[in-house]
Amino acid sequence: MSKKESIQRIYCGKVSQSELTKKIKLYGWVNTRRDHGGVIFIDLRDVTGICQLVFDSNLDKQLHNIANEVRTEFCLEVIGTIRNRTLDTINAKIPTGKFELVVEDITILNKSETLPFGLEAVALASEKTRLTYRYLDLRRPELQKNLILRSKVNQVVRNFLSAHNFHEIETPFLNKSTPEGARDYLVPSRLAKGDFYALPQSPQMFKQLLMVAGFDRYFQITKCFRDEDLRGNRQPEFTQIDLEMSFLNEDEIIDLTEKLMSSIFQAAKGIKLETPFNRITYQQAVENYGTDAPDLRFDLLLTDITDLVKEVEFKVFKDVTLKDTGLVNCILVPNGSDKLSRKDLDELTEFVKIYKAKGLAWAKVGEEDWHSPIAKFIAPNIKQAINKKAKAQPKDILLFVADDVKIVKASLGALRTVLAKKLDLINNDEFNFCWVTDFPLLEYDADEKRWQSVHHPFTKPHLSDLKKYKTADLSKIKSHAYDLTLNGVELGGGSLRIHDKKMQQEIFDIIGISDREANDKFSFLLNALEFGAPPHGGIALGLDRLLMSLTNANSIRDVIAFPKTQQAACLMSGAPNPADQKQIVELGLKFTK
Repeated sequence: MSKKESIQRIYCGKVSQSELTKKIKLYGWVNTRRDHGGVIFIDLRDVTGICQLVFDSNLDKQLHNIANEVRTEFCLEVIGTIRNRTLDTINAKIPTGKFELVVEDITILNKSETLPFGLEAVALASEKTRLTYRYLDLRRPELQKNLILRSKVNQVVRNFLSAHNFHEIETPFLNKSTPEGARDYLVPSRLAKGDFYALPQSPQMFKQLLMVAGFDRYFQITKCFRDEDLRGNRQPEFTQIDLEMSFLNEDEIIDLTEKLMSSIFQAAKGIKLETPFNRITYQQAVENYGTDAPDLRFDLLLTDITDLVKEVEFKVFKDVTLKDTGLVNCILVPNGSDKLSRKDLDELTEFVKIYKAKGLAWAKVGEEDWHSPIAKFIAPNIKQAINKKAKAQPKDILLFVADDVKIVKASLGALRTVLAKKLDLINNDEFNFCWVTDFPLLEYDADEKRWQSVHHPFTKPHLSDLKKYKTADLSKIKSHAYDLTLNGVELGGGSLRIHDKKMQQEIFDIIGISDREANDKFSFLLNALEFGAPPHGGIALGLDRLLMSLTNANSIRDVIAFPKTQQAACLMSGAPNPADQKQIVELGLKFTK
């Protein structure tokens, strides 16, 4: 070993008092370079941080000349001795700010062309440019911290679950297509031309089969794939923490999940979460917040006034109440008269139209009457009844939407979040977890004219509801399904599973899956349920969304190393791209325009 190789390597951000007066070696990239005449200072950066380098022409003119050629993002190896900075040059903003390396040897490992965007001014670069040069974007300390935290969370999850007798077991990526709600990504088979594999939307059936196999507790940090329209918190391929357990009830699964989340937040943020988390039913969530993923950091609850406005002269309200699915809800904005201008109200009206609402009625509550375009159409006693039910006081504003149930809830559920941000009602340092329980087992798809599963067809119903409503209103059948939400974002969902073949076939029948289709798509699961399948259940937690909350990231792309755009494209690699004609022929495929 040469003398140079024997010198200890230290990471730039780890230089400390213990290295003082020692000769060490650093590797990294030039973050900044400052020429002070006879002395050149370079901040060398690696994944741990920055260390200042000193090139003094009085000590070594040749080294100073080399440093004069160095530019931003050159990759360097340097050897030198650590010394204290003078008091007036200490940089208290970085951990290594008291020290600097007096360089005695330098090797330019690789030069760098001028970057397409400055790493320190990334806000000026478009996301398209950043994603095209993602390997440069990932040099930014902010993104590196996010991905290092992601690695740490993975370790915490594995350590916690291993300590609770879980076994990490991989499941296949190449499987058969099964109806799970979203569109599958299909992979053509070369050996069985005309047949396709499907990439998993989740490992649902495989983890259930592992319970049948007797493994008792399974987990996996796994990729899942869904070919669906994308937005800020969705990707075509995403990662979930997948759990399945035998012989545990709903409360026990929820309790274990809360302990896991507490371990993650303690390790990642140093935050001790308050447990147990809030719990509300699906019905309470939708009625009060308009969504099954409510943000509980602020109020602005929805109030149902449908029964109060059945006889009013205001045609929009009256017509809606005549429909079976019609609903009139309002949100009360405390002191809204002082906070929302007419321009604000017009903008909010346009916002609810995004959710197919026809408009937004409003009323400023006065001492004697409403100040509103609709006030003359509503009798004084009805106004008083609405004020009482919504708990409205003078200077408050009431915001109304009248339409079908889904439109009313979706539009006002989104509106309350917009209002909370506009009125500065959200504490961004608060982590408010909430369990939403007792989801309906089924919902009616008007387009397909059939009932379908709210979660998936393997979700266990409340047996008393199944007996009571299966020949009447199927929407009233509740399930043993539960979602975990954080600050209005669904982190994950799970359920107890059906472990009895007869019941599973009964659910398939209700949602219109014939015996033939069930046998074709699910025969291996149905067969397994005949061989002493244990009671079991589980949950899948979205790792990407969890990291968004832990890092306060604005986009899911900021916590994924190599993400896709909203068009499901990788700008860096050029995927997806046309296949070679030879590959197409081998797969037995033929494309039509």
